[in-house]
Amino acid sequence: MDCGRGMFCPFCGKHMSSLTRFCFTCGRCLEFLKDVDQTETPGTSRQPDSAKQTEQPCPSYKQFMEYRSLKSKERQSFNYGPKGKFKPKERKHIQINVGLMVPHETDGTDLKPLRGKTLPLFTDPEVAAPDLLKQAVQKMRTFNKDMPEGPYVLLYPDCSEVVHVPGSERPFKLAEYKKEIGKAYSRITFFICLEKHYKRVDDTSDSDSDSEIVITTRSTAEFNQADTLVFEPQNRSTPKLKLEDEREETDITLPDIVANLSLPIDHKRVSRFNISRANVWDGAVRGFKRTTYSETCDMLVKFTDDTGVLEEGIDTGGPRREFLTLLMKHLKDRPIFDGPEGHRFLVYNANAVREDEYYLAGKMIAVSVVHGGPGPHFLSKDLVHYLAGQPSFKAPVNLITDAEIGKALQEIENATSLDALHECMMRHSTMLQTAGCLRHVATVEEKREIVSDYLQWYIIDCNSSVIDRFREGLSTLEFLTALQQHPTLLAPVLCHSEKQLTAFDLEVLFKPDLSPSGSNRRLKESQTVGYWADYLLDCEEGQAAVSVEDVLMFATGLSSLPPSGLEPPPKIQFLDNSAFPMANTCTNSLKLPLLDSYILFKSQMDFGIQNSPGFGCF
Repeated sequence: MDCGRGMFCPFCGKHMSSLTRFCFTCGRCLEFLKDVDQTETPGTSRQPDSAKQTEQPCPSYKQFMEYRSLKSKERQSFNYGPKGKFKPKERKHIQINVGLMVPHETDGTDLKPLRGKTLPLFTDPEVAAPDLLKQAVQKMRTFNKDMPEGPYVLLYPDCSEVVHVPGSERPFKLAEYKKEIGKAYSRITFFICLEKHYKRVDDTSDSDSDSEIVITTRSTAEFNQADTLVFEPQNRSTPKLKLEDEREETDITLPDIVANLSLPIDHKRVSRFNISRANVWDGAVRGFKRTTYSETCDMLVKFTDDTGVLEEGIDTGGPRREFLTLLMKHLKDRPIFDGPEGHRFLVYNANAVREDEYYLAGKMIAVSVVHGGPGPHFLSKDLVHYLAGQPSFKAPVNLITDAEIGKALQEIENATSLDALHECMMRHSTMLQTAGCLRHVATVEEKREIVSDYLQWYIIDCNSSVIDRFREGLSTLEFLTALQQHPTLLAPVLCHSEKQLTAFDLEVLFKPDLSPSGSNRRLKESQTVGYWADYLLDCEEGQAAVSVEDVLMFATGLSSLPPSGLEPPPKIQFLDNSAFPMANTCTNSLKLPLLDSYILFKSQMDFGIQNSPGFGCF
């Protein structure tokens, strides 16, 4: 079997000096080769000397690799459908973004992106520049009826024309550009510009540079000194334009993005939700699965009290915000999520797949954010980065809740020598082979790559089917598109934040509605405002019966500040006829009692908030 030359792995062709359980190159099991050796032991069947002389020599390693490469190419050239008929592979279209470039209003000698005109464009990754230009112009004209007649040119973000792949003479191909720039397709933006505007700017650039050329007679020393001078071009270079793009990005705020996403909502039509605080999830599922439900309709929420009677009142925002807050709390505890608190990721659950819960969960998150509710604030950053099309993956081992797997990865991570790493990998070879991470390692530093690859498989790759379904739900109301275009602003809405709500946040948020200065009532109101500030500090420091989040929930129906901002602005009013606080979550107004001492004020605030409808549900 060894032909006097050692052995080769039958799967990858790697030369081995002796037979082992697994191949250190491809990780495949080689145990079956032991049976072959045993069947060829001496004494079982001896061949005559004449047969040995006519035996064909064993193929060389080079011949084996050539044969393997040939068969691999042969297999890749065919793709058969279920009935054995030839079926060519369909190339998947990808999404990029296209925008408009216009001259500056000041002097018209430079170009700038026109804000609010960027649109997604689905195209072939192998598209060339002329075809991409045609598709971009057609997309823009579809959504902008006032587009002037062309011709147009296709531009990079630095205002240079798209002809070659940057830094080379190769003709432009989208896939090659994506590879060079190192970004996801969804984060790539091209611009179209009227050819006359582009040429005017280009001509201005040439005329400016020509006017600066002065030929004089100089000495050799002066000429050499001049070669060291820094040249300052008149037109902006790519880094300067990049800074302006970053400034434009910072001009966009989170409430602006959410307001733009909420434009399709028709406030004249409603989708009804009848919710019991004792079982929020059940009522939410019924409402979202109702055939008449539409995410483009406003939400009308009615809560039932403890006796099952619908609470009186019209939903003008407060009940909706409270419902979405409670829904996000219940969502994080669903079996479709795993991982530690605040760093949850999706896992496969057969029953949830049957119920299409992954799509429903993504849809609930998108609807909550766009309809003025909170974000989930519990998803893993690595999952959110993956959904946003960002390549970074830095998950720690402590995200794994399976104690046995976590211990195995910790052992690999703590290996101090190459021999210890080999021993540890062989001890956990089945686990690593399942994830495709069992391979030959030449240095102990490769342990980090093995652990990282396993974590990516555990969190992302093995759950890709349910993540894709969750992504489809997250696409509701174009939320996923906005996440991919503005990951810096929207990712914190989905991830856990270390920043806690503070007493100062609420003190600034709620503006007191005071009586005229100098009146007797104004003195009482001013004193109560001081009580209010001290009460918030006690809540933050744990010296009150409720938390700062409970106070915000009592007044607005939210336990955290929503991405959309609070409308109308929260305010404080004052009560003469009640010793307890009152709130209107629809108008975001909190009514404080006018009392004579802080001790009484604190006691009544604690009692009033704790006995409000829904307290303790969050």
